[in-house]
Amino acid sequence: MNLKQLEYFVAIAEEGQITAAARRLHISQPPLSYELAQLERELGTQLVRRGPRGVTLTEAGRLLHERAARILAMATATAREVSSVGKGLTGTLCLAVCDSAAGLAPGTRLAELSRLAPEVSIEVLDGSVPKVLELVASGLAEVGVVRTPFSSQGLRCRYAPAEPLVAVMPQELERGDELEVRLTELADVPLACSRRVAAQLAQTPFCLTEDDRATCACSAAGLGVGLVPRSLLSTCDTGACFIKVVAEKDLESRAAVIWKADRALSPLAERAVALLGELA
Repeated sequence: MNLKQLEYFVAIAEEGQITAAARRLHISQPPLSYELAQLERELGTQLVRRGPRGVTLTEAGRLLHERAARILAMATATAREVSSVGKGLTGTLCLAVCDSAAGLAPGTRLAELSRLAPEVSIEVLDGSVPKVLELVASGLAEVGVVRTPFSSQGLRCRYAPAEPLVAVMPQELERGDELEVRLTELADVPLACSRRVAAQLAQTPFCLTEDDRATCACSAAGLGVGLVPRSLLSTCDTGACFIKVVAEKDLESRAAVIWKADRALSPLAERAVALLGELA
């Protein structure tokens, strides 16, 4: 079993047809069918069921598709990282950023990389905090940006200063004084927030989101008072909503730049971590 076979199998699994997979890979159908048959013989199990409208994965095929996609992604990341180490400030930096830190990273600091080394490029992956931790742990991303709380085991971290939540208030749901609001003053209004924020609240939110940017969209639509990190506002359109700081120290959080503790950073990643600094 080699990388070419895995690439072929992933194409078949994702296209659902051998002819469509062959077009995607820019090869003819017979060699693709041959490689699939070779792979099944080597593994001693059927990977796909052939039908008049295409192919479907067997249970073994679904497992191989999941593992093969990860192996191919790891091979790409490894080649990119080795190239970066060998060439210094060249190549591609893979940066994983959690949704709630979108207002802080990649940010203007990393623009300096393009001035220092025009041949450098940045690939930004986004997702939840657990997804970013997984990407960094697996080596698919060399550097990540997450937000507390998270498990820092096996990681090196550079933390930003504490950041408050802000309340994004539709005009008809305005509460508090001119600049601040307390949670007790929001007890009679529907709330919108991410699962991460909801885990810290006693009140069950009316609108629960996976992404803080979606929280802002809920508030702009009048569905409730949204609770999001203050820095996120630079990436969101909050319409005519009022913006007030949530005066609750227990709800403050910090963004953090993370990387694996047991892996030396490439020169490119080291420069990126230095530029990101404390994300202030």
